[in-house]
Amino acid sequence: MALSEQYLTTDDLHPIDIVETLAEHHAWEFDRVTDDQIAMAVEGQWRTYSITLAWSPQDETLRLISTFEMEPPEARLPALYETLNRVNDSCWAGAFAYWHDQRLMVWRYGLVLAGGQIANHDQVDRLIGTAVGTSERFYPAFQLVTWGGRRPEDALEVAIAEAYGRA
Repeated sequence: MALSEQYLTTDDLHPIDIVETLAEHHAWEFDRVTDDQIAMAVEGQWRTYSITLAWSPQDETLRLISTFEMEPPEARLPALYETLNRVNDSCWAGAFAYWHDQRLMVWRYGLVLAGGQIANHDQVDRLIGTAVGTSERFYPAFQLVTWGGRRPEDALEVAIAEAYGRA
């Protein structure tokens, strides 16, 4: 039976149960913090991402927060914030923020499931994949701006350029 097929027979499926099954399937390290929250570590090419998903029954939203450590020099913060604005202009699902006090780059997204909708395996897998993929895509630009002294528009050319064909 496919991973997504096992959910078809369940009437009262909790969104975090789906996330937990997905984490087990991918062999991601995770911790079921509460009934409504799970935290996990997902390995990317550039970083290991700390991903937390939390279900809010009050507003029927599955919230994802993906973080990675980033400690830019204070003098480069204005360039980092400009880069974040430019990056967020090109992101349609989710947005980045920099939490200065925690020294964390954050990707946030909320999947609204109003009216009793149920998230399915494919949606949750895409949600996590988008968080990691977007972080991987823009990580080099953030590094170039903060540590390489590059201008935001120059650094973003690296992230926006996509390779086509084969080498």
